[in-house]
Amino acid sequence: MDPNNPNKEFRSTPEYAEYQRDNFWADNEGRVPPLNTHPDKLEERAKEKLTEGGWYYASSNAGLSTTHLANRQAFYRHRIIPRMLVDTNKRDTAWEIWGHKTSAPVGFAPIGINKIYHHLGELPVATVAKELNLPYCLSTAGSTPIEKVGAANGEGPRFYQLYMPHDDELTVSLLRRALDSGFTACILTVDTWQLGWRHDDVANSNYAFYHGIGHDLGLSDPVFQKRLAEDGIDPDKDPNRAGAKWIDNVWHGRAHSWEKMPWLIKTWKEMSGGKPFAVKGIQSVADARKCVEIGCDGIVVSNHAGRQVDGAVASLDALEQIVDAVGDKIYIMFDSGVRGASDVFKALALGAKFVFVGRLWVWGLSIMGELGVRHVMKGLLADLDILLNVAGYQNIGQIQGNREALESLPKAYSLIQERAKI
Repeated sequence: MDPNNPNKEFRSTPEYAEYQRDNFWADNEGRVPPLNTHPDKLEERAKEKLTEGGWYYASSNAGLSTTHLANRQAFYRHRIIPRMLVDTNKRDTAWEIWGHKTSAPVGFAPIGINKIYHHLGELPVATVAKELNLPYCLSTAGSTPIEKVGAANGEGPRFYQLYMPHDDELTVSLLRRALDSGFTACILTVDTWQLGWRHDDVANSNYAFYHGIGHDLGLSDPVFQKRLAEDGIDPDKDPNRAGAKWIDNVWHGRAHSWEKMPWLIKTWKEMSGGKPFAVKGIQSVADARKCVEIGCDGIVVSNHAGRQVDGAVASLDALEQIVDAVGDKIYIMFDSGVRGASDVFKALALGAKFVFVGRLWVWGLSIMGELGVRHVMKGLLADLDILLNVAGYQNIGQIQGNREALESLPKAYSLIQERAKI
């Protein structure tokens, strides 16, 4: 925390650990930290702030939430082995992904319909991502036009997460808009042909798109505007039907298959001049190998944070197996269940090269908008910086792929009788 620490001389990134000092010192200047960054406290406060529908959509998981719980339990079976008397005065959290030098191996996961969490939608999130120099990933289910998000993100590194329509002209239009707006990679999500059965959302007819909320990204697309006109739908007079048509074009029961992938990869590569293409939602070794075979640049090992397949394998367990199978052949990223710096550490040590975080910043956005997102993510960076310091690691390269940094216990998950809070 010492602002005169010589560590600054060796870093290419800010000394995020000082954010701890700033919060400790705040009371001396009549300030208070914006909010408690403990995940449980964030979740509780977000529930207080959000509408009932906003809370249900943010918190709901598929079925009985057993995949969500498995995600967290998988982290618990791995333990970090701290090393002592390492010169961590010379440390740095810097990392690189696809040519972008970033502040840490951490990015903003793609999450849709941000306007149900804050009236400015994705804009505050993209703004903070730029400030912190962390990659921002915009969801096709986002509630703000692609162009406005790109402008808010400025010179920040950003990727476009594609939900591929069953309308090739619309797909091409979305990708073209993303490229024109400075997005430098395409990440196709493949686990959401239809929403998982989420009890609270279903019981409350809680789906923003069907109620005319959150479809501005679609409404601003020229091809989709043509489709609305062809069906005689006026989005101003009938926003519910317009929202339903948009999201029904993007998912809802119609699946793509591997046969479609060569066309998509070729289209993206030709349009972008060879920019990276990745697939998100991979959980099996067989699918990871298939991604290598068809020429993907990367994969995101993810189970959609437990929101799609109930009773599925924990994403962290899938990561281990996939890294063992194809870790030397493709750029492997990870998400699902990350709640703090130790989780980031464990995913990296198990072989991930990059980690995406979702619900943490969603809760921050829900509570305090841009200020909440900034505080949560600066806190995560401080947590990671401090973890390197106290655990005896000088840089991310010493962690990534280093399974000797962990004590890993056998898989042994308790029988879940009801949704436990963990």
